[in-house]
Amino acid sequence: MLREHGCATAVLPTGLEAAWAGAVAGVATLTAEADVTLDAELDAVDAVVTAAALGIATTGTIVLDHGPDQGRRALTLVPDVHVCVVRAGQVVHDVPEAVARLRPEPGNARPLTWVSGPSATSDIELERVEGVHGPRTLVVVLVDEEV
Repeated sequence: MLREHGCATAVLPTGLEAAWAGAVAGVATLTAEADVTLDAELDAVDAVVTAAALGIATTGTIVLDHGPDQGRRALTLVPDVHVCVVRAGQVVHDVPEAVARLRPEPGNARPLTWVSGPSATSDIELERVEGVHGPRTLVVVLVDEEV
């Protein structure tokens, strides 16, 4: 998917599975915490590859809790392309089921990012403008548990 979208560089969170990192052959990879520490450096990267906390079937939403396999929030919002890998076992039916599953242990809360479609806003003339926040392209890859 990275090559298909013309990406020459991709940043990977340090907690991403080694097999997934190996799947981006042909694309220069950077480690989030070691190579990309400033947002200006992140802005020069074409893509990010992350896991997800879960996916919601009825809304097509992915939820990121910014654990080690997802990295800090800026990683998923600055690069133009975000490839997000969701395991089949992480897909829940609806939002109430997602909220119940995302309930953290006391003292272990993390920020959540819910992605349900392109961002949008209105300019001063109230004209709708899409794609103003976050990546221009989101690719969600759904994988079997055994992959």
